[in-house]
Amino acid sequence: MVGAHTDSPCLKVKPQPEINKNGYLQLGVEVYGGVLLNPWFDRDLSLAGRVTFRDGSQKIQSRNIDFEMPIAVIPSLAIHLDREVNKTRSINAQKDLPPVLCQLDNELTLAELVERQIGEQFSDLGKVKLLDFELSFYDTQKAALIGLNQEFITSARLDNLLSCYTGAMSLINADANGNCVLVCNDHEEVGSASACGADGLFLHSVLRRLCDQSNNDEENFARTIQKSMLISADNAHGVHPNFADKHDQNHGPVLNKGPVIKVNANQHYATNSETAAVFRSICEQAQIPYQSFVSRSDMACGSTIGPITASAVGVPTIDVGVAQFAMHSIRELAGAKDPFYLFGALQAFFNARELF
Repeated sequence: MVGAHTDSPCLKVKPQPEINKNGYLQLGVEVYGGVLLNPWFDRDLSLAGRVTFRDGSQKIQSRNIDFEMPIAVIPSLAIHLDREVNKTRSINAQKDLPPVLCQLDNELTLAELVERQIGEQFSDLGKVKLLDFELSFYDTQKAALIGLNQEFITSARLDNLLSCYTGAMSLINADANGNCVLVCNDHEEVGSASACGADGLFLHSVLRRLCDQSNNDEENFARTIQKSMLISADNAHGVHPNFADKHDQNHGPVLNKGPVIKVNANQHYATNSETAAVFRSICEQAQIPYQSFVSRSDMACGSTIGPITASAVGVPTIDVGVAQFAMHSIRELAGAKDPFYLFGALQAFFNARELF
């Protein structure tokens, strides 16, 4: 099995978001996850997410909408009005983050904007009435290859859609005769405690139904789990050349040098010596480079769905990921070669017939 998470830190729109101040329409937002807030200023922002509404036939439906074009911005305060900004700046999430959408001549609500967008995207629904929504702002700048040799990829949400996409492509291209699972959970950035999060029952329920439970064969299920292995794929912290002292000098992953095996003695990562050995062996046989990451002993590390899934399902697990910079920024950076290295490792893993 390969597990990844789909969510990224962002700014989510509040239920009653309209702020009319000094002739401008702004929307109140709530910070989702551990957002690096400074990069959100002066970006061309759009709005997307799930909306639930009553259509023209009075049926309740949910659809995904995307305004696509830049419709908002969070302007920075001019340096002339805050001379100490480069020394002492702190961001108040309530006061400083509401994006500006437009100047107002008349009252305008988000519901009106969303209903109009639903009508433009889905013209067959008739007149709709918005009931509720889950909308988030995002940067409209497209992903790009950058660097003198185009050795880097820069984009929003590399953490962790890069792992989701790579896992999906690896599964699609794997040997069709293998028993393989890819699970992509939501809400990892806020603790995974939800129906679709890794701390929920979804994966365990699916696995039990995949196994032959016609005779309530608990032993069969237990043996299947112990013969399986989960690769928890979530991006890792590459050693930043301007802040190299933030890493243990022997465990600083480098971009474009292969997937990173993440280890933590306190089980914030689920890697152990057996699962790490299996992954190393798979990489070596496939001629794929790999690296190791351990946080400085005087710094806390993050966590992943790996330990949560391992404890909930009981499956042997390893945490790996592609090294990147600017994790949790609105625009992140990774090596252009590393997704291909991870793809090769995951495909070889899916094709393996015996792991232990």
